Amino acid sequence: MNEGLTILTMTPASASAAPVSPNASPLDHGPDSVSRRSSLAVNGGTPVASEAIPMIAVRIDDAEIDAAVRVMRSGRLVQGAVVKEFEAQFAAATGARFAVACSNGTTALQLAYQLLLERDQSALVPGWTFIATASMVRARPAIPVFADALHDTCCIDLASAEQQMRDSTRLIVPVHLYGNPVDIGGVQAFAARHGLKVVYDAAQSHLASYNGQPIGAYGDAVTYSFYPTKNMTTGEGGMVTTNDEALAAELRVVRDHGMRVRYLHEALGFNYRMTDVFAAIGIEQLRHLPEWTARRRANAARLDTLLRDVEGVHLPTTTPGGEHAYHLYTIRLDLDRLSCGRDTFATALAAEGCGYALHYPRPLNRQPVFLNDPEIVCPPLPVAERLAEEVLCIPVHPFLTDRQVELVAEAVTKVADAYRR
Repeated sequence: MNEGLTILTMTPASASAAPVSPNASPLDHGPDSVSRRSSLAVNGGTPVASEAIPMIAVRIDDAEIDAAVRVMRSGRLVQGAVVKEFEAQFAAATGARFAVACSNGTTALQLAYQLLLERDQSALVPGWTFIATASMVRARPAIPVFADALHDTCCIDLASAEQQMRDSTRLIVPVHLYGNPVDIGGVQAFAARHGLKVVYDAAQSHLASYNGQPIGAYGDAVTYSFYPTKNMTTGEGGMVTTNDEALAAELRVVRDHGMRVRYLHEALGFNYRMTDVFAAIGIEQLRHLPEWTARRRANAARLDTLLRDVEGVHLPTTTPGGEHAYHLYTIRLDLDRLSCGRDTFATALAAEGCGYALHYPRPLNRQPVFLNDPEIVCPPLPVAERLAEEVLCIPVHPFLTDRQVELVAEAVTKVADAYRR
C-alpha cells in the first residue's frame, strides 16, 4: 500500500546553479579567513549534510489520491459540489464569511481587481513581492504604483505608500509576505484615511493571523494560492475570500464567463473555474494544514534558537500582532559583516547540503516589463533593492526531521563563520 507520495523540489544541486551577483563583495585574504573557507564543501571540505536537505517538500498522501479518484470516477469534474464544500471549509479556516475558488492564485488577484479596481485607476502595490501582485493590476488595465518595503519584516512600507499616492489611486494591495502578516491595523487606517479599498495578497500565508484573528477576516478581499510549493496545495488553484456577500456573488459571476444564468452573459467574465478534482485534494490538504503549520512554526522557532547568535545573519522579523505561518524562513545577510555576496553565500550553503531559494533576486521596480511601460513610473526603492542583495530562504517545511533542522542551522553557521570579516 502506498504510504504517501512525497515530491521534493529546490534541491541544493539545482539551487547551486544560481547566478552570482555582479556586485558580490570580494573575499578578504587574511590567513584566518582563508583557513575557515578551506573547510567549506564548496572548496573541497566535508559537507554538513551527507544527503541533500530540500528547500520544499510537497506531500500527497493516500487520502488526497483517493479523494481525487472518487471525483474522477463520478464523472462530475468541474466546479460542482466538491468545490462548494472546499469553499465553505476554507472560508471557515480563514475567518471569512465567503470563499470563491478559482484556477490559481494569479487569477484570484485578477478576479478581485476586476471588481474592485476600475480601468485606468491606480493601485498601490509593494515593490518587494512576486510579480502577479502588480502584473494583474496592469492587466486590468490599471496602473501599479510601487511602494518600498520595511527592512525588518519585508512587508509594504506605508510611509513610502503615502509618498507614492496619486489622485487616481483607489486600491492598496498589501502582501502577507513569506507567511508574515502585514501590519493590518496600519493598512486599514491608511485605507480609511485615503478612501481606498483593500485587497490582501495572502498567497504565501495560509492560517496566518493578526491580533488573534485569521487574516481572511480583514479587508475587502483576500487572495490565496494553492500552487504546489505553498503551505497547502490543490495541484494548482486559488481562492478569494471576503466578508461581502454581494462581492462574493459577483466574483462567482466573473469567474464563469459573466454568467449568473447559463448562456446569459451579463458581465465580462473569464473561465477561471476550479475542478472538483483539485477541490477534493484541497479538502484533504486543509485537514492537514493546522498540523503542518504548527510544525513550520516549531521548525522556525528552533532555527531562531540555533541561529540567533550567528553574526552576519539577521533572522525573520514578525509584524507586531501577527502570527507567522512560515511559508518561507527568510534570513537577511549583513553584507558589511561578511566578505562575500549573497549568491556566493548561497552557493556555499548548497554545497553543504542545504537547499535554498531566492525570494526575490529583483524588485518589481527593476523588472523589464514595468521599466519598458511608458505609463508606469518605476521610482527608486532603496530598501527593496537592498533586500534583493541580502535575502536568502532556507528550509522550514513541515517534513523536515529535527536532525535536518539542526543541520540547516549548522550549515548556515558554518558558511557565515567562514565568510565573516
